[in-house]
Amino acid sequence: MKPLGPIPSGYASRDGQLEIGGMTARELVELAGGTPCFIYSKAHLERRVAELRAAMPARLGINYAVKANPFLPVVTYMARLVDGFDIASAGELVTVMAAGIDPFRVSFAGPGKRDKELEAAIHAGVTLNCESEGEARRTLAIGERLGIAPRIAIRVNPDFELKGSGMKMGGGAKPFGLDAERVPAMAREIIAAGAEWRGLHIFTGSQALSAEAIIEAQANVLDCADRLAHEISTPLPKLNMGGGFGIPYFHGDLPLDIAAIGAALEERFEGLPETLAATELCIELGRYLVGEAGVYLAEAIDRKESHGVTYLITDGGLHHQLAASGNFGTVVRRNYPLAIATRFDADPEEEANVVGCLCTPLDRLADQAHLPRAEVGDLVAVFCAGAYGASASPAQFLGHGPAAELLI
Repeated sequence: MKPLGPIPSGYASRDGQLEIGGMTARELVELAGGTPCFIYSKAHLERRVAELRAAMPARLGINYAVKANPFLPVVTYMARLVDGFDIASAGELVTVMAAGIDPFRVSFAGPGKRDKELEAAIHAGVTLNCESEGEARRTLAIGERLGIAPRIAIRVNPDFELKGSGMKMGGGAKPFGLDAERVPAMAREIIAAGAEWRGLHIFTGSQALSAEAIIEAQANVLDCADRLAHEISTPLPKLNMGGGFGIPYFHGDLPLDIAAIGAALEERFEGLPETLAATELCIELGRYLVGEAGVYLAEAIDRKESHGVTYLITDGGLHHQLAASGNFGTVVRRNYPLAIATRFDADPEEEANVVGCLCTPLDRLADQAHLPRAEVGDLVAVFCAGAYGASASPAQFLGHGPAAELLI
């Protein structure tokens, strides 16, 4: 048997079924119009942000990275919980505008912004985190043509990384950001051109579960920002310190110790240098805020045995849950948290492989999992489905189409 990942806290059962937001799994499926579907919990979103604010220094802003889950009701709901939003495309700009979010709360990162995206961002008034000299100069030229002073920050590619990160985005040669030693000259050029200087964005990695690694990275970010501000010869108006906060997906993963991170930041904030004394400081989180608030529900449509192996075949799969299938950057496939939602409090009694409906052996949701016996019509729940599920999976693969999404 292969162990399943840990089910996040906050999920309970009613009448033997998984309950979310006061509704059972079957009631949720009926509300969604059928399976497969993603269910996102407002209560989980609220609790996660409240716990984070309680742990972090009061001065620290919390930004939501829209790429983690751009479902419009989720983005709209997050507007009441967080301080700012980070987007990565003109499409996400449309989403935050549709959510009624003040553009001055929004920053736009990404290494390949097209001129039409830069123009839309300048018109809207969002901050552009420019990732190269060429992008910054194109932004200045477009602003001059429009007669609008663009709001510009520089994304920095620092000379360090987030240790233990699942996806490293800083240190060494990277497509992301401007190498740190080239930042001061570009910043001075931006300021001299009359743009509104908005500071620095330093993002080093994602999905780290080590508080010590994040504490070290944040200390390095603050040191780097101080050094660059000195070389630019002006205090920083804002510093986006990046994120990197991970969530437990697999057996043996432990929750991140945010209290330790908050305590270390509080200590650093008490002794900030003059260059950062009045700086607006924030962190940028996506997965950590929304990942555990989502559950993917699929129905068992067949049960079969092949050479003594039990297969539970569902109407879902990797076209909605690419990461859970192990095909989203995972080297060795491990099981996500998964349960039989309609037998949520039943004891495990069999070993089964849970697979999707696609014509590929890659379509796996759980391998050799110890589960309650499930029959055709039972519902399977994949947890940690609130981030990089619906929007980061190939929904059109083999023509099955997207899953329904609900915020409850």
